[in-house]
Amino acid sequence: MAQPSRRAGRALWKRARKVADSVALPEPFDAEAFVASLAANRRRPIELMPVSAPEGAPCGLLMSTERADYILYPTNTTALHRRHILLHEVGHLLCGHTGADGGADGVAIDAAAGRQLMPNLSPELVRRVLGRTTYTEVEEREAELVASLLAQRAVRPEEPRELAADVPDGVRRFDSLFGGRSRRRAP
Repeated sequence: MAQPSRRAGRALWKRARKVADSVALPEPFDAEAFVASLAANRRRPIELMPVSAPEGAPCGLLMSTERADYILYPTNTTALHRRHILLHEVGHLLCGHTGADGGADGVAIDAAAGRQLMPNLSPELVRRVLGRTTYTEVEEREAELVASLLAQRAVRPEEPRELAADVPDGVRRFDSLFGGRSRRRAP
């Protein structure tokens, strides 16, 4: 996997931060309330579909149809993992990712796994939708960044805090790396 240039990496982080910061999260975080609010803001239904994911299936899946967006998430994992999967798929929605037919970087799902994941949907709809659910490597990284930023806010809501002016730069960088909202000292 090729590493992005520093400029491309910074641009990706900047865009992910802007997307994540533009979304209101309920406090305390509640996945259903969050998705309902997001759907209302987008004026488009989003349905959460718990599934028992078969071995080798992707952890989560976003499917968009003419009627609604569907987020499939596994029931056979931890609550923390389910929340991250939900936020990752929401990241694709928020970033406007549409997927690309046959993208080499996406996860291919065979027909049997599709039927097991979505038994209530017609095979034709599953084929059509799954053809649009593979994302580029950059889209996957962006959705993952958005999910991580949202998860950080869900766990630790906005808290006004400033690091003291005399805090060494090394501590300031460490705090920033692990989620602190430090402010740079005025020169």
